[in-house]
Amino acid sequence: MLKNRHVFIVLGMLLSSVASAAVQVSIGIGLPNVSIGINLPAYPQLVRVPGYPVYYAPRLEANFFFYDGMYWVYQNDEWYASSWYNGPWWLVGPEAVPVFVLRIPVRYYRQPPAYFRGWRPDAPPRWGDHWGRDWEQRRSGWDRWNRRAVPPPAPLPAYQRQYSGDRYPRQVEQQQELHQQRYRYQPRDPVVRQHYQERAVQGAPEDRGSRQQDIQRSTPRQQGGPAVQREQQMQRSQDREERQQGKDATREQKRMGQGQEQERGRDRNE
Repeated sequence: MLKNRHVFIVLGMLLSSVASAAVQVSIGIGLPNVSIGINLPAYPQLVRVPGYPVYYAPRLEANFFFYDGMYWVYQNDEWYASSWYNGPWWLVGPEAVPVFVLRIPVRYYRQPPAYFRGWRPDAPPRWGDHWGRDWEQRRSGWDRWNRRAVPPPAPLPAYQRQYSGDRYPRQVEQQQELHQQRYRYQPRDPVVRQHYQERAVQGAPEDRGSRQQDIQRSTPRQQGGPAVQREQQMQRSQDREERQQGKDATREQKRMGQGQEQERGRDRNE
């Protein structure tokens, strides 16, 4: 009888702990663009990661972040993004995750995967080791940046505190309308801007059915996605312009030097 009583006590403790965790956040597996099983009853507390333009949720048992106007979740070895704190979430390929999200130190992951074990808590995860050499070549330089030139964090969409429980907007069109009305911030990161554009396409009523399968990942599995490719093209164009300006300046200096030499020659002849 005593043994059975101990069993019931242990079961009661386990059930109560599971119930309390479910109130905070429940983790499950869902379909991209619909739900990944993160169910938040209210707007979470978000705290700035020191030295980074990123927020994290210290009270959630989830890898939940906010960066450049969007929420980011790392779960089951996948990244997801949403413009609302409780989704729906879109699957983001590892080639398209913004660099400052990749740079979040290990210690701010509230549910770190097992393979994070042994990694430095004050450094980013070793994504190159995890995702392989091909990914590391595509995202070369992601872990190198000027820490004195970190962009300021985006303002938190605090208006979403008013929408919890039954008031939470479930329709993507309604979410977008409220977001446009109440949150005027425009993303700075080119990858995030691409995510915003694809949310608009996904939320359009006439396109949603036909594009549901086409936009399961936020960007194609190319080198950083279209937004990054455009950014690289812009950078190459800027580099060409700077090189051309440098050549023009050199030619101008040569012409000025030749003109000064001719003037000195005339002065000597006179």
